[in-house]
Amino acid sequence: MLRLLLVLGLVLVLAGILMKLDVPLGRLPGDFHVRRGNVSFYFPLATSVIASIVLTLLFYLFRR
Repeated sequence: MLRLLLVLGLVLVLAGILMKLDVPLGRLPGDFHVRRGNVSFYFPLATSVIASIVLTLLFYLFRR
């Protein structure tokens, strides 16, 4: 449980640092945003893939 909290804390700190550096999290070129009339649909595909890769690497490093 301690490692999980540590990893989640590090991820939050990393996300905060990236936001301070004006990295466009959630607005990457592979993210889809469709507007039709008064309906809006947003699917963050590229952001999800990058987050998955980063979390996989972090969990791999802390599992060892």
